[in-house]
Parts: sequence; C-alpha cells; structure tokens
Amino acid sequence: MAKVNKIKLTLVKSLIGSKKDQIATAEALGLRKVNDTTVQPDNAATQGKIKKIIHLLQVENVK
Repeated sequence: MAKVNKIKLTLVKSLIGSKKDQIATAEALGLRKVNDTTVQPDNAATQGKIKKIIHLLQVENVK
C-alpha cells in the first residue's frame, strides 16, 4: 500500500481584496476564513492551487 504525502494548509491572510479566481481557489481547498486549516493530498492539482494563492497561505508537510 503506497503512502500518500499530505500537506497542511492554513489561510493566514484575508481574502478581502483578492481576485475572484483566488477566492474560488481558496474555497476549493476548503479555506474560507483566516486561520482555517485543511489537510490536502500532495499532488499536481493541489500544488497548482497552492501556487496561485501562496501569498495567502502557510504550508506545512504532514507525516
């Protein structure tokens, strides 16, 4: 059984004033308010979403 790497994402900056596509990306990751945290799989789709809003996030590896 392969172990899937996970990433812990925390929204550290407000979405107010962000572009609509950035707000939609944050919501797709499950982040709606400041300090919301979610754990996502570390794959290409998630990495693309993170890249779009990296200035709003804190990213940590989960073991």
